[in-house]
Amino acid sequence: MSLEALTAKYIGSAEKVLRELERSQTPVNVTEEAVGNILRWAADYLEDAKYYKAQGKLEICLTSVAYCEGLLDALRLLGAVKFEWPTNQERK
Repeated sequence: MSLEALTAKYIGSAEKVLRELERSQTPVNVTEEAVGNILRWAADYLEDAKYYKAQGKLEICLTSVAYCEGLLDALRLLGAVKFEWPTNQERK
């Protein structure tokens, strides 16, 4: 898979999750403010990824979207949000 296709795939997945995730009550001591801040950081990393993709800087794009995914996965693992990553069929 080319870097162009890979970055498009990851950006599409992150956009879908940020649109559709459900926030939940956290079972650990994480404030709603902290969860909101982390979601904003994830969205900022996604915007960075799209910017760098448009600039043709695909390696930086991929790194930025990976940061976004990492933050989203961390919140999911903490139980602060609920979502599933899109399958290959859903991305098409």
